[in-house]
Amino acid sequence: MAQPDNKKFFENLTGAGKAIAVLTSGGDAQGMNAAVRAVVRMGIYVGAKVYFVHEGYQGMVDGGDNIKEAKWESVSSMLQVGGTVIGSARCKDFRTHEGRLKAAHNLVKRGITNLCVIGGDGSLTGANLFREEWSGLLAELVQQDLIDEEAAQKYSALHIVGMVGSIDNDFCGTDMTIGTDSALHRIIEVVDAIMTTAQSHQRTFVLEVMGRHCGYLALVSALACGADWVLIPEMPPEDGWEDKMCQKLSAKRAGMKRLNIIIVAEGAIDRNNQPITSEHVKNLVVQCLGFDTRVTILGHVQRGGTPSAFDRILASRMGVEAVLALLETTANTPACVVSLCGNQSVRLPLMECVQMTQQVQKAMDEKKFEEAVRLRGRSFENNLRTYKLLAHRKPESELPHSNYNVAVLNVGAPAAGMNAAVRSAVRVGISEGHKMFAVSDGFEGFYKGQIKEVKWADVGGWTGQGGSLLGTKRTLPAKYIEKIAEQIRKYNINALLVIGGFEAYLGIMELLAARGIYEELCVPMVMVPATVSNNVPGSDLSIGADTALNAITDTCDRIKQSASGTKHRVFIIETMGGYCGYLASVGGLAAGADAAYIYEEPFDIRDLQSNVEHLTEKMKTSIQRGLILRNENSNENYTTDFIYQLYSEEGRGVFDCRKNVLGHMQQGGAPSPFDRNFGTKIAAKAMQWITKKLNESYRQGRVFANTEDSACLLGMRRRAMVFQPVVQLKDETDFVHRIPKEQWWLKLRPLMKILAKYKTSYDVSDSGQLEHVVLNRPRESEATAAI
Repeated sequence: MAQPDNKKFFENLTGAGKAIAVLTSGGDAQGMNAAVRAVVRMGIYVGAKVYFVHEGYQGMVDGGDNIKEAKWESVSSMLQVGGTVIGSARCKDFRTHEGRLKAAHNLVKRGITNLCVIGGDGSLTGANLFREEWSGLLAELVQQDLIDEEAAQKYSALHIVGMVGSIDNDFCGTDMTIGTDSALHRIIEVVDAIMTTAQSHQRTFVLEVMGRHCGYLALVSALACGADWVLIPEMPPEDGWEDKMCQKLSAKRAGMKRLNIIIVAEGAIDRNNQPITSEHVKNLVVQCLGFDTRVTILGHVQRGGTPSAFDRILASRMGVEAVLALLETTANTPACVVSLCGNQSVRLPLMECVQMTQQVQKAMDEKKFEEAVRLRGRSFENNLRTYKLLAHRKPESELPHSNYNVAVLNVGAPAAGMNAAVRSAVRVGISEGHKMFAVSDGFEGFYKGQIKEVKWADVGGWTGQGGSLLGTKRTLPAKYIEKIAEQIRKYNINALLVIGGFEAYLGIMELLAARGIYEELCVPMVMVPATVSNNVPGSDLSIGADTALNAITDTCDRIKQSASGTKHRVFIIETMGGYCGYLASVGGLAAGADAAYIYEEPFDIRDLQSNVEHLTEKMKTSIQRGLILRNENSNENYTTDFIYQLYSEEGRGVFDCRKNVLGHMQQGGAPSPFDRNFGTKIAAKAMQWITKKLNESYRQGRVFANTEDSACLLGMRRRAMVFQPVVQLKDETDFVHRIPKEQWWLKLRPLMKILAKYKTSYDVSDSGQLEHVVLNRPRESEATAAI
């Protein structure tokens, strides 16, 4: 099939004759193996030779068997493994000129002039220095007769691309570094477990998490578990914080709360740059309040364990992007890091990022803490602002009094993270001076009058709860519009926040259509997408989808492991999603699937046969297990049973088959840290929009909003959170199959196929272009709500 002219395909970029070396350096991070796997397979795919450098820079200096050519099979079964299987080490030798001279000699001997470095800012700075010295190092090698002039000419330029692997998320220029999400998973697992024992004994727990120079892990875990207090290095507490903290803990206990959680970053400091230790915080609580207090230091638990779905996908995308960047580089291209901004891959000059990262520490040393927070970036700033907004309740006397009533409801199937969104909406609403009302059981509860006022304390502890505590139903409002209008009039509801999936989207449209008949519906309405299927138009991501992806990935890991040590076996796994193939496709990428069958990409018997033959070929090598994902509605005739029987028959004598239907386990469980954080911040932004719209539409003693932009969906689009009138989303929607007409993740499908050794076209027109690190200072109205 001819490709559209406006697209750019990587087939035009060849790696033939090139050699790429990949190394991991500094501290390990979950997801590094996924990055290594992606670099190796993408490099081999484009025709380059790819080498492992074992033990980081030390292996490059020592040479010998530390630098080995990688084969396709070398990276099999490493996607789900934590740490780094090629090893990482701190290297004093590489810091010396002599060490770097040895490293250059070892690379030139193998014809390696492309380096992919996965590590923190120290590792990447070392790589950049190596690149700057390269021509001088080659000249020295020629002088010492270690290489000839021809080799020096042939390998005259060293190209470097970095990927940031660090659980601390302490590198400026990227929203998330490889390993951060997995570390948050470890922290939240511990916090959730501690909460049950703390509640039993009415205890206070002080948790110390990693982050010697960066408070990201402490801040986001505090946001994700609703901690009572958090201490981070970028924003030390005001003088007298000890009394304020104890007063807050005491007030919580007086309000019948049975536990307190305090999270301390290991690098936490006070305003005089003196350390605040977890032991000091514990002694403070014991002395001032007499509470039974325990300290838990998480330590290297945070680095361990299997990588989360997010980290596997991030690392796989970044690994492929790194190879593309190396293929496109020239002698004049500066060393770059491949990075993530919102949902978009970007390439940034390595040293610009390193310098900005160093500026953060400089600002902290000089006690310019506001500046340090600003330099960390928009994401960090907004996490801090949202935490303060939700954790610290202002006294009644300081709250604005708006006299507005705002109702919150969940609609559609339950999704993990809905409760975090409700908690956030309620508390932000109360902070803005509104009366908040909770509607039980969606639109069904609305017309039945299941509406009650909800207070600040009523939503305490909701963040980590799965499902929907408000109750949710799929009922649409069209049949009950009159009764709903009556309830809006009865409770004087001035605005609606609807958290849900495709039914919520349809419901808002039905309410909007009835505005001409019922004036009660002329109020601001906003929808926040929450569905495991991730099938709502207007948003790249939905609350609940990340938790479902982790459930799929964890289950696939276990299923594959069940075949360990047995004969060759292929697993056919059915996922949820309706007609939307997001879970099957992105879950397939995270789990290392060989194929994922979805409705959006039609397939026939020839495709199935081709996949069977492909797997048969792979099984003749050292590959022992195959994984096939199928979206539940991908094809009405090629069912999971049909595909299972076909593979069983056609693979007879080479592999046997097993099938699993994952079902509702994808909807259950505690929300992932990403969904807690995403739900919290997106709902806070939605409430701030509601406040703005209420003030704009208040006239002649009442709220009246009937314009298109007074009924919006708030969604993530590439790099930004955007409010879009639902009317304008109609043209983007396939209402029959309940999916958007265009879906960003379809561009990830060729990536999954490439990593599974299929020949395919990969559209790189969206690939990251080299940009500069810019610190945007948003306008005040944007700053208060930006995510």
